[in-house]
Amino acid sequence: MASLRRALISAHRVLKPSRIHTLSSPSSQPQTLFRPQHFWVSRFSTTTQSIDVDLSSEESKRRLFNRLLYRSKQRGFLELDLVLGKWVEEHIHSMDENGIKALVHVLDLENPDLWKWLTGQEPAPEPVNGNPVFIAVHKKVMSNLDNHASPETRAVAGQPWVRGWDDFKKGRDSPITGNQ
Repeated sequence: MASLRRALISAHRVLKPSRIHTLSSPSSQPQTLFRPQHFWVSRFSTTTQSIDVDLSSEESKRRLFNRLLYRSKQRGFLELDLVLGKWVEEHIHSMDENGIKALVHVLDLENPDLWKWLTGQEPAPEPVNGNPVFIAVHKKVMSNLDNHASPETRAVAGQPWVRGWDDFKKGRDSPITGNQ
């Protein structure tokens, strides 16, 4: 995913709005060949873009909320689908424009990094740590872990998760390798 991000950043630099060619038709306004997408590049990369959040009408709000809810529930990383999807479903209707922009920035983060930061396996970078949506989701995840996970199975910061049983136990009825 990192190489895809670098490729998109390079493409964005090449296709800056000042270099975009337009098509003119006699009966209408000029149309651009390239329409910038707001969710292309993360805020934490080298290029930043402003995000247009249109909350002026009920229809535009509904579309934006549905799009963000879908992005939070369909990340392709089951744990994040459940955690982010549930949190966004509960809080998106009470968010203002700044909250929605903060949510978009969280949704633009890479799945493995975001999961490690939310669960406390690794410390989050400073720009992410200042995001109010990230802080709220992180508190929710850590609260759930404190209430439902035994300390023996929790990861120490910088260490991988413990599986919960001994995979290397030798014996007649034990697994040969892995979790079988």
